[in-house]
Amino acid sequence: MAAGSSSSSGSATDSVPGSVTGSARGAGTGADADAVSGSGTPLRADALRNRRKILAAAKEMFAVRGPDVPMEDVARRAAVGVATLYRRFPDRETLIRAVARDTFARVLEESRAAVAEEPGAWEALVRMLRSSRELQLSVQLAVHSQLARDTIRDDPGTGRFRDELLGVLDRVVKAAQEEGTLRGDIGTGDVAALLSLLLRRTPDPPDGSAGVAAERAMGLMLDGLRARPGNTSLPGDPLSVGDFDEQEKRNLRR
Repeated sequence: MAAGSSSSSGSATDSVPGSVTGSARGAGTGADADAVSGSGTPLRADALRNRRKILAAAKEMFAVRGPDVPMEDVARRAAVGVATLYRRFPDRETLIRAVARDTFARVLEESRAAVAEEPGAWEALVRMLRSSRELQLSVQLAVHSQLARDTIRDDPGTGRFRDELLGVLDRVVKAAQEEGTLRGDIGTGDVAALLSLLLRRTPDPPDGSAGVAAERAMGLMLDGLRARPGNTSLPGDPLSVGDFDEQEKRNLRR
């Protein structure tokens, strides 16, 4: 989860299975939360459709060709005019910010749904971590592109989504430990750090089955997090959200 700044409390309050702490959904945090016109009014239906098409095309092309792909190619992939693209996203940095916000917002929305719908905290945690794979594009952009790293790091909108997501994760981690399904010698920062490492790069196997490799890595991580007799004793102290933030800030300054 490499972007922006964070606080462990977050501004969202969510009902965690086994530990009720508030409402399950905050206002204005969906994937289209910042889909407004220059005057601040909600976009018309056709403009909103174009925006979604552009974001989908940008995600696809950024993943394959990186954030330096020509804006004209993004417009062509989205089947919209270049003028339409620039009307919504006047420069590359604006498009990168929108892609990062959209991915974090979608994962936050799915995480809140997991909290509300799953029968226990462990099930909610597993669903959260699996859905967080959508963050891989934003994380890898920040790792491999200085422009993307600076743009995502300095964007307060992405930072707010990230803060809220870490807040939900913190509550789910603590609830899972209380129910005895998540090992008790780790902190939320440990879980976030493991996920961040996984998202940074899952090596592509020779046969190209990258999705299978990512699933295997996720399964290994979940097995290591699960509380069971004979868990390996870990050195040092559990990492908090604050510890994770400090680590990420150092990474982003490199």
